[in-house]
Amino acid sequence: MTVQSDDGRFEWDSVKNEKNIKKHGLSFEQVMPVFDDPMFLERYDKEHSTATEDRYFGLGCLQGVIIVATSYTENNRIRIISARVASPKETEVYNGYCKKING
Repeated sequence: MTVQSDDGRFEWDSVKNEKNIKKHGLSFEQVMPVFDDPMFLERYDKEHSTATEDRYFGLGCLQGVIIVATSYTENNRIRIISARVASPKETEVYNGYCKKING
């Protein structure tokens, strides 16, 4: 079942959300603000994209924790596929990006 955020900006599959909570301890609703991080770093996910679906992964900060979120856009909504705490390497990438941008 597809769930939509109150503002209509996000959507996700309720079963995937429950699996994500069990596996990573994060709900998709909790991670929505990560997409508004002014330093949000988004990259095309060539490995998981298909001919009909361009997927992206992003790194952003949420309450001092770097989060990796996988998503794609459909019907002008961000569809969240997964979310987890970033690995040390991913955190290093995010922090390096922030330092580069902020001088």
